[in-house]
This record gives sequence, C-alpha cells and structure tokens, in this order.
Amino acid sequence: MNADSDLFKLYSRRILALAAEIPHTEPIEAPEATARRRSPLCGSTVSVALCLDEKGRISAFSQDVKACALGQAAASVVGRNVLGRDRDEIARARDALRAMLKEDGPPPAAPFDELEVLQPARAYPNRHASIMLALEATLEAFDQALARRETASMAGGAVPRS
Repeated sequence: MNADSDLFKLYSRRILALAAEIPHTEPIEAPEATARRRSPLCGSTVSVALCLDEKGRISAFSQDVKACALGQAAASVVGRNVLGRDRDEIARARDALRAMLKEDGPPPAAPFDELEVLQPARAYPNRHASIMLALEATLEAFDQALARRETASMAGGAVPRS
C-alpha cells in the first residue's frame, strides 16, 4: 500500500459524514463550566461548555470545533452521546480512545463505541492529539463544574456559572 491509499482509508466516508454533522454547536446559556483544548502539533481546538444536573450528569452541552476531519469526527461522536453521562463515563471513554490509538486497544464501549471509526488513525500518531480533544475538553469542563460545586457547597452558596 502506498501513502495515498492509506490516507484515503483514513478519511473514509463515515469519518467525513461524522465530521460534517457535529451536534451541539450552538452555545448554551449560562454554562456551569467551559474548557478549551488545543493540539500544539496541528493547532486544532475544541471548546466545550456544559452544565450538570443534580446527579452530576451532563444536562447541557455545547462545543466549538476547529479541527481536522478526524478531530471533527471524534467531536461528532462525543456530541451525539455526551448528554446524561457522568464523569466516570467520560473518563472511561477518553482512556479507551487513547488506548485504542496508542496501544492497539479495543474501541471505547457504548455509548462511545462509534469512535471505532477512528481506528485507522492508529498509524498516524501526529493525528492522535486532535482526535482526543473533544473528550479531554469535556472532562476538563466536567472537573471545573465539580470543583465549583464543591467550593459553593463548602461556602453554603449557589453554584457559580462561567
């Protein structure tokens, strides 16, 4: 196989279709937390805003994705499945995606199992950071929201918003 056919496989129709349909791109009102992650290698960025419900699950979510098709496809899968998820589910998906890309591990489990479409990117380590952005930004925002809640709880006040 030559490099051109490998790249053609990497940018499959499924990946391009996911990249073209990224959900939750409209900003949410009064997010509880926001986070922005950037890939230093390619400059791709994903910014996430979210709110949590009383059980600590994502109740509102938005994302601004400025990434290559692979990063966009990953953000699309994350956006389709992120509502109603708790911190552990997001962390497990992130860890599984990293293992899939870097250690030849299996794809993330449901509901993030559609990230398996990015398995061909294993052979392109310079693309891994962009693929990881959506889950990393979501987890960072999640942690900020939880920290704000903890601070507000200790102070006996309302949860501050971003």
